[in-house]
Amino acid sequence: MGNFIGAVLPLVCVIFVGLVVLLAAAVRIVQEYERGVVFRLGRVIAAAKGPGLFFIIPIVDRMMKVDLRTVTLDVPAQEAITKDNVTVKVNAVVYFRVVKPVDAIVQIEDYRRATWQIAQTSLRNVIGQSNMDQILQDREQINERLQHIIDEATEPWGVKVSIVEIKDVELNQQMIRAMARQAEAERERRAKIIHAEGELEASKSLAAAAKMIGSEPGAMTLRYLQTLVEIGVEQNTTTIFPVPVDLITEFLKDRNRE
Repeated sequence: MGNFIGAVLPLVCVIFVGLVVLLAAAVRIVQEYERGVVFRLGRVIAAAKGPGLFFIIPIVDRMMKVDLRTVTLDVPAQEAITKDNVTVKVNAVVYFRVVKPVDAIVQIEDYRRATWQIAQTSLRNVIGQSNMDQILQDREQINERLQHIIDEATEPWGVKVSIVEIKDVELNQQMIRAMARQAEAERERRAKIIHAEGELEASKSLAAAAKMIGSEPGAMTLRYLQTLVEIGVEQNTTTIFPVPVDLITEFLKDRNRE
C-alpha cells in the first residue's frame, strides 16, 4: 500500500500543478477602462469583453486588451510653407480614444502610431493650404478642420479624434521683424486717422461757435471781456489787448450824431 501511494503521489502532484497552470491560463481580468478582444483559432469571437473576470480556453483562445481611455498625442513641430509662401514650424496636440476595440485590433497593426503619422501629414497639408494671417488669427477654424480630417481618416480603425489644438507657431527672425514693422505702421496709421478725426471734430465745433457768435452782436463783446478777465488773473504787468472795431462802432456813431 505504501509503495502504491508513493508511486501515485507524484502523479497527483503533477496533475494538480497542471490544473493550476491551466486555470491560471484560462482566467483573464479586464479592468474598467479596458476591453478584451478574444481570438479563437485565429478568429474573433463575439464582441469585446469587459470589464470583469472572464475565462478562455487555454491554447485555443487568445485575448488582447485595448485601453479605452483618452490618449494625449503630441505632434512634433512640422515645417511647412503656407499658401502665401511663408515658412513656419507648427506643432500640435491630438486627443483621441478607441471606440471600437475590435476594429482597433483587426483593422490596423498599431493604431497609436498610425494616428500619430496621419496627424503629422494632415497638419502639414492644412498649413500649406492656409495663409499666414489665418494661422495666427483663425486658429480655431484650423483646429476644427484638422480634427475633421484626422477623425475621418481614423474612423475605420475604431478611433475617435475629439480635439486637435495647434500649440505653437514658430517664424524665422526675418518674418518676425517684418511683422513688427507692419504692426508699427498700422499703429501709426490708426494714430493719424484718430488725430485727423479729432481735428475735423474740432473744426466743426469752431465753425459752429463762430457762426453762433456772428449771429449775436453782443456775444463777441462778452467773449473779449471774458478773455480780458482771464489774462488779468495771470498778474501780468503789461497787457496788450486788441480792441475790435465792432466794439467802438456804436460809440463812433453816437459821437457823429452829437
